[in-house]
Amino acid sequence: MQTNEPLYIISVVSRVLQMHPQTLRKYERAGLVRPSRTEGMLRLYSDEDLARLRLIKRLVEETGLNVAGVGLVLQMVDSIETLAQLATREGAARTVAEAQRVLGELGLAGGG
Repeated sequence: MQTNEPLYIISVVSRVLQMHPQTLRKYERAGLVRPSRTEGMLRLYSDEDLARLRLIKRLVEETGLNVAGVGLVLQMVDSIETLAQLATREGAARTVAEAQRVLGELGLAGGG
């Protein structure tokens, strides 16, 4: 793995975020975060992973969401980020159509 991005092992992430390593593993099993792996299968967390874990921690501690609820919020966050990128690249009309598709998948599309 060749990268200039800082990568952190689970013990460092655990200390920095004050989260138990088992909690970090649980979030990975739930698909909330996807650290890369070394050939020896050590988890390597990027700065982006740490930012996502900080959001997860805040959602759990401040709002009381469970893992499933956090997963839904993260799906929405990811969709919004994708839509923002699409809007920047391709313009508003396609972005609106994509937003309507995402809302429909979430069962939130209004009649119109």
